[in-house]
Amino acid sequence: MTVALMWEAAAAPGRGAELLAWVREQRLAAEPVRRETFTAPGDRVLTITWWHAPYEAELPEFPEPDEAMIRRPVHRWRFESAGVE
Repeated sequence: MTVALMWEAAAAPGRGAELLAWVREQRLAAEPVRRETFTAPGDRVLTITWWHAPYEAELPEFPEPDEAMIRRPVHRWRFESAGVE
């Protein structure tokens, strides 16, 4: 089974580049099958990691960045693959 963990944060004003650099520097306790990082308007940063694991598995996740770097708490979602088309 493949599980995707999504981590999304919105940078504080003027700190988008810093947040992107911070998330790129983060290392997890284990290596995912795949890791991809995206940006969006409003200085938002999204990172998705893919894991071969059961949905309920304990998997390493990115920490919270320094509160001064973000304008709201980090959002996190977990998804189970429904297949590849």
